[in-house]
Amino acid sequence: MWEQVRSRAEDRLGDPIWWNDVLQLTKTVLAAVVAWVVAASVLDLSQPFLAPWSALLVVHATVYRTFAKGAQQVAATVVAVLLATAVGETLGLTTPSIAILLVVALVLGAVPWLGAEATAIATTGLVVLTTGFEDDVLLVARLLDTAIGVVVGLGVNLLVWPPLRRRTAVEAMDRIDDRIGELLTDMAGGLGDGCQDEDVAGWIDRTRDLDGDLDRAWGMVRQAQESARMNPRRQARAMRDPRDLHELLRRMEQAVAETRSLARTLGGQSAHRETWGEDFATPWLAMLDDAGRAAREADPELLRDVRRRLSGLSEDMRATERSAEWPVYGALIINLRNIVDAMDRVAEANPLGGQRLPVRLPTLLPTRLPVGLPRRTRARG
Repeated sequence: MWEQVRSRAEDRLGDPIWWNDVLQLTKTVLAAVVAWVVAASVLDLSQPFLAPWSALLVVHATVYRTFAKGAQQVAATVVAVLLATAVGETLGLTTPSIAILLVVALVLGAVPWLGAEATAIATTGLVVLTTGFEDDVLLVARLLDTAIGVVVGLGVNLLVWPPLRRRTAVEAMDRIDDRIGELLTDMAGGLGDGCQDEDVAGWIDRTRDLDGDLDRAWGMVRQAQESARMNPRRQARAMRDPRDLHELLRRMEQAVAETRSLARTLGGQSAHRETWGEDFATPWLAMLDDAGRAAREADPELLRDVRRRLSGLSEDMRATERSAEWPVYGALIINLRNIVDAMDRVAEANPLGGQRLPVRLPTLLPTRLPVGLPRRTRARG
């Protein structure tokens, strides 16, 4: 049990995506705490709650978004304070005034630039209206609170390891080519053992899961591209136009689509290996397994070897007597050839090379020794 827990913990601790999330959480908490200390202890503002609140809302996954959200947050707070003051001076603190304030604040949310801050305008205005709108000093203090939170959030996100999401995006992509390889090897093993219709359905479902993984990877690449904007780190320059990552994702999309097509072709056959004949089944299944292993291990040479062997198989089958299975042979050869052609560049790029953060936890129990060793020998071991 401990070994399983330790293995899972090491997987998580060695995952750069998880560490990015931890770093972002830490920076968010740090920004909120620093904003509170500056507003409450350094400047001694009477109601400094808006400072950590603004800092929490401002710290985002990228420096660019932090700047953009910071500007929106400042604008939203100014609008909220002015709106609450106008409503309070006109109607006072009454139930109708609260209703009018909320309606107007949410209507202002229809403005495209302030749309994401509609709730912030409403809540900030509500706080200002209910806690005091007649004191000009208090209103200025609230604006100062917000400015402190925004400035601290910007500073923390910019100066404390400004996020560059390239490693996160590439790690997500690296997991996809591993899963494509695992699926291909599982298909080769299942076909060799004699698969059933439910096996084929399971393979098709796994390609749909891969589609979801690809969508998430595209989102991470876009976030990585955004993270390079206004980022002072030297590595950010290469991520401002990540054409190489876009090409790799398109190739993996093609590989997944071809794998789904391959599975559907197999689903039309009731007895795969027996129907094909050994002259086609044995070499083709071996090539399918090798292609999956090469994709999983990022071995471009093995993928090119599979490509050459596929061409040889096609020539050999063309020289033999025609059979009723020729359309199936052609479809399977073309599908596998397209998968190999798509994945060879992915294997060449191999963005992370399977490297993970070198985190290891201590073992709780000693390694089991062979039965029959003397107790004293075990103690020394």
